[in-house]
Amino acid sequence: MRDFEVVTMGRVGVDIYPLQTGIGLEDVTSFGKFLGGSATNVAVAAARHGRHSAVITRVGADPFGKYVRRELTDLGVDDRFVGTVPGLPTPVTFCEIFPPDDFPLYFYRLPIAPDLMIEGDELDLDAIRGAGIFWCTVTGLSKDPSRSAHHVAWAARERRPLTVLDLDYRPMFWESAEQARAQVRAALPNVTVAVGNLTECEVAVGETDPDRAADALLAAGVELAIVKLGPEGVMAATKDERIRVAPAPVDVVNGLGAGDGFGGALCHGLLEGWPLERMIRFANAAGAIVAGRLECSTAMPTTAEVEAVVEAGRV
Repeated sequence: MRDFEVVTMGRVGVDIYPLQTGIGLEDVTSFGKFLGGSATNVAVAAARHGRHSAVITRVGADPFGKYVRRELTDLGVDDRFVGTVPGLPTPVTFCEIFPPDDFPLYFYRLPIAPDLMIEGDELDLDAIRGAGIFWCTVTGLSKDPSRSAHHVAWAARERRPLTVLDLDYRPMFWESAEQARAQVRAALPNVTVAVGNLTECEVAVGETDPDRAADALLAAGVELAIVKLGPEGVMAATKDERIRVAPAPVDVVNGLGAGDGFGGALCHGLLEGWPLERMIRFANAAGAIVAGRLECSTAMPTTAEVEAVVEAGRV
């Protein structure tokens, strides 16, 4: 087996999204079923850019678990690191869609999600060590044994370049923001890239000003800090360079997968070794494309689709 270009670790599930927008779930009469979960979506998005990708996660021994495996394979993601946890259901997630900026999420991950049952001694450390990019999310730090498994993976990785932490903070998975902050601060010295919006940066480093948040992330040890600014675009900083990229115009259909589309495109740009501004413009355009579509995983654009948006001067 050649080394994977992208290995992600963390959340997976089945998205049950309404096919009607602008109304509450109590009035929705039809739904679509899609592969979901942030770490999984990033692996799919990277595969859409031609990257050899895999996801480390867990599902239940149920029909939705079978669906996850099938969809991963169909979407070009290697499923060899997807384990099964008997007795726990594969998570499902519902959302409501109120464009342009209100998309409430309802997670069904009790009593505990299988993807939080990843054990350190189950990990293929050679695959993690050899991956071009190793991508984790903050959700995976919310509970053990997943939390400890992440630190086992990072120890094997030894801060190899392109070790990424997505600051993807979901308050419903944590006892408090303070608990999340403590875990994120313990994680940051193990990674070289951090990506998050202003709310996530506040949880991570206590800063809501973009420049101060980037400075705090760099001071914590990362080499590239990316701060998403919503309608104001994206800021990215290294110790030598700092840029801002304006948002790409989009008629928003569902904004929930935009960050994962951004992440997969970011992986592609990092592996290509692109200059910072080109990489962020590309990732920003990818996120905008996904925001203009209903679903998440199957909405991830190809490289050609993203380049068309960039070349048209829309970002």
